[in-house]
Amino acid sequence: MGRLRGFYGTMVGKKAVMGITGLIGIGFVVLHSVGNLLVFRGPDAINGYSHFLKSTGELLWALRVVLIVAVILHVVAAVQLTRQSRAARPIGYVKREPQAATLGSRTMRWGGALLLAFIVLHILHFTTGTIRPAGVFSSQDVYANVVTSFRIWWVALFYVVSMIALGLHLFHGAWSSVRSIGVSPESPEPLHHRLSLALAILIWAAFTAIPVAVFAGWVR
Repeated sequence: MGRLRGFYGTMVGKKAVMGITGLIGIGFVVLHSVGNLLVFRGPDAINGYSHFLKSTGELLWALRVVLIVAVILHVVAAVQLTRQSRAARPIGYVKREPQAATLGSRTMRWGGALLLAFIVLHILHFTTGTIRPAGVFSSQDVYANVVTSFRIWWVALFYVVSMIALGLHLFHGAWSSVRSIGVSPESPEPLHHRLSLALAILIWAAFTAIPVAVFAGWVR
């Protein structure tokens, strides 16, 4: 435990934690996006999928615990890394040159904050039903929850904006995660990471398509 704490105390250790937890998050959003797309097949498909997940019982809760712990560790490591970086250079650069930085890397902090708020609101909205923009919520009819919620313009807009932040976060995070754990070497040309870009676009499109389709009336 002492060695683990010592390793985590270094910037390398915190980056490794961010890399591992980031990959866990990427795996989740990939599976979650595939499941969500069942809404285009109608109520029976998405509701059946929801019922199947709930039927797994302890396995579902175990996965939820792993995901929650991963999110917490990811956020804590990110905050601590930021503080360490600022402490190492208390006086900022006179002129900051991005040098091949992507839009995703430049928006990681505010995008991460928005995604953290989104995760909390999303759980309260579609998982627990604590927040009910449409005034109704059914633990059995996921399809109805989706349709009634995304008919409201500000709900659909909030999800669309949040998915833009997710796409940018994934673009930078996907390749930086494997680099942080030593699987992929550093590259002076992050713009050339086409696999990360393709993954980010596909996930963004999958999640964004649902609120847009509902609000446009294509899914009823």
